[in-house]
Amino acid sequence: MAKSPPCWAARPCLGSGRCWRGAGYSWGSSLLRTGSWLGLAALPLHPFPPLGDHFHGALEGPIQLIPPFRARWGLQSCHPKLCKLSKQLDLLQGHLRRRREALPGGKEKQLGAAGGISATQSGWGRDSVPIAGVSGQLYGEMPGDRTLRLQHGNRIEALCVLGTCISADVYGAAPAGAVSFSVKHTEGVSVEVRCQSPAEVGPAPGSGTRWPLDKGTVLRFSMSRASTEVNDNKVTVSFYAEGGQPINQAGVFLTGIGISLDVDADRDGVVEKNSPYKASWTWGPEGHGAILLVSCDKENPFTVASDCDDERVFSREDLLDMSRMVLRTEGPQRLPRGYEIILYIPVSEADTVGVFYVQNPFFGQRYVQVLGRRKLYHMVQYTGGAAELDFFVEGLRFPDDTFPGLVSIHVSLLETLAEGIPHAPIFTDTVVFRVAPWIMTPNTLAPVNVFVCSMKDNYLFIKEIKNLVNKAGCELKVCFGYINRGDRWMQDEIEFGYTHAPHKSFPVVLDSPQDGGLERYPIKDLLGPDFGYVSREPLFEAITSLDSFGNLEVSPPVTVAGKEYPLGRILIGSSFPTSAGRRMTRVVRDFLCAQQVQAPVELYSDWLAVGHVDEFVTFVPTSDKKRFRMLMASPAACYKLFREKQKEGQGEATMFKGYSGTDTKRVTINKVLSNNILMQQNQYVQRCIDWNRDVLKKELGLMEEDIIDLPALFKLDKQGKAVPYFPNMVTMIVLAKDLGIPKPFGPIMGGECCLERQTRCLLEPLGLRCRFLEDVSSYHGRLGEVRCGTNVQRRPFAFKWWHVTP
Repeated sequence: MAKSPPCWAARPCLGSGRCWRGAGYSWGSSLLRTGSWLGLAALPLHPFPPLGDHFHGALEGPIQLIPPFRARWGLQSCHPKLCKLSKQLDLLQGHLRRRREALPGGKEKQLGAAGGISATQSGWGRDSVPIAGVSGQLYGEMPGDRTLRLQHGNRIEALCVLGTCISADVYGAAPAGAVSFSVKHTEGVSVEVRCQSPAEVGPAPGSGTRWPLDKGTVLRFSMSRASTEVNDNKVTVSFYAEGGQPINQAGVFLTGIGISLDVDADRDGVVEKNSPYKASWTWGPEGHGAILLVSCDKENPFTVASDCDDERVFSREDLLDMSRMVLRTEGPQRLPRGYEIILYIPVSEADTVGVFYVQNPFFGQRYVQVLGRRKLYHMVQYTGGAAELDFFVEGLRFPDDTFPGLVSIHVSLLETLAEGIPHAPIFTDTVVFRVAPWIMTPNTLAPVNVFVCSMKDNYLFIKEIKNLVNKAGCELKVCFGYINRGDRWMQDEIEFGYTHAPHKSFPVVLDSPQDGGLERYPIKDLLGPDFGYVSREPLFEAITSLDSFGNLEVSPPVTVAGKEYPLGRILIGSSFPTSAGRRMTRVVRDFLCAQQVQAPVELYSDWLAVGHVDEFVTFVPTSDKKRFRMLMASPAACYKLFREKQKEGQGEATMFKGYSGTDTKRVTINKVLSNNILMQQNQYVQRCIDWNRDVLKKELGLMEEDIIDLPALFKLDKQGKAVPYFPNMVTMIVLAKDLGIPKPFGPIMGGECCLERQTRCLLEPLGLRCRFLEDVSSYHGRLGEVRCGTNVQRRPFAFKWWHVTP
């Protein structure tokens, strides 16, 4: 593979600065001919689209690393020879993508003095530096640079894409005996001459300025204005012998064409033309890059699948979920014969993105899928003049362990030399999208809807929940028996979240792999227009109770050791680090991690019989600087309260008055405190909770004053797993300032439960309103509480997730 001529042209790095000073390799022109080597007909090969992160090089500009070449081929099928070659081409992952610089045209003229040309002559503008050939230095090339082989005695035809540069080896095209050359060009073309020797050849009488013809002499030309007719510009090279006698000429007729694939790269809702940021994606407030929504809702009520599983668009409402992509072209009324424009996606991303385009716009607009799972490329119809073709792009899947969330779409200009000869790309433009993540909503966000299942034994509970919901100013949604099929655990079946792009946001429900009677509920009753659905189910792993979404919680926004988590952090329960107990299934954990914006924290919950994190931790909103408090179940706090009451002479205060559970024997404070087995069991439980307390303090950046201990007691079952001794108040429903707390049935003193009084004293000074709900017969007796039987859809964050720095 040959190096470029050792000549360096100093120039400023403008815009995004994606050019590397000192990179002198020209790999692209060799690699792009591989289609003909393999005998592959009309395959859209891709010349290194600019993907990857920026790294600063040792010279001047940033270096941009390119993902493996294999993913860049937009092929309808995987050719065996191509697959083999693509593995080798993966090694070229570090190939550099340089910045596109548009060269404005000059008037027809002879080029300047030997060895150099001024910035004005070359069309660089006032911010540019005059170029000069310096022996032993290298020069960078513009993105989309391609090599054109001149032929003395002939004039060839070529397309020149605006903003790119064509390089021609003048020395290799010279006839025998030529020692110098001159160049003429029309005013629509800008020309540079690069050579090794700075020596000047004196102008011969009547022939104008001459350039020395040395090995490595390169002619570079570009166009800044689109052509109105085919071949309306030209460049002519004249060759001279010793003494100045003309020998022969070589020329090229040029047609200028503008091609730009554009997206909303700065996330302001406007699709800018040729944004320098369209082919990369960065996080943070100053980041850039286009965003896609997964079309996981369902606009058409007569289809079974969500929109992302349907290759048809039934209404314009479908398009509102999609991101707009514009292909802008400019040029003559027709392309020269042998040229085509193709839009395509890599094979590796075929199941992640879908692209739609209007068909028959004058006979009732019908949008058809032109790129997607079953179609990897689309031949674009060139319309001539200045044109804009609108495409609509949707995500087909959320990020997960096999899909980082980035998708690329490319447009290439293809050229063929003759009929029957395969096409080869001469220009490629690329845009990059990131698929918007699925985002959970913490208790601190305002509630919108509360969901509960209607059962034969929870009529009074639903009545109490309805009163609470009315006070909180949200709406109650009841799932009746013909849908829930006897399943009351609404929290365990689904988790509400949302997805968000600059142009739209809508709620998305995540379906648990733990299926019960509510298995069809999210699809039948929730999935619909602007309400999405997503699920993750393991293929081979066994499902446990830890896969229910009572074991899925999210904290409010936190700052940990200077790092901000403006969307909070996801909490999931798991087994103790040194044990081989139950864990949430890997496919769900990988899905949550892949969203990147709410970095999960794994807690220890396997000590519980049900094993859910919501049994020992929750969050409530406050109006102070911290904005929230973390509530934790605490046997130690309960024993402390009972001992205080015992000292006050209340040891015979009776628990469980009005309790409708099976165990109604008289239980007093004295009996609880004298039960050594119960005390030892709760010491073990407290140590398990304290383990999680330390993890949460570290991972959420909390201090002791940010944590409130609610009295709780547990007992161990026959398997050594903990279950609540009385209704667990931590497992509450939080509706802004209104809390629906399981009624604990604690010791009665002065007509009031001391556990309820203690909880009010802890929470009401924070501006919270406590309402205790009787859930024993409906939920507690089945090892659940108020939160387990309800679910809350909340308003999304006002914060824009793309401002996060993962």
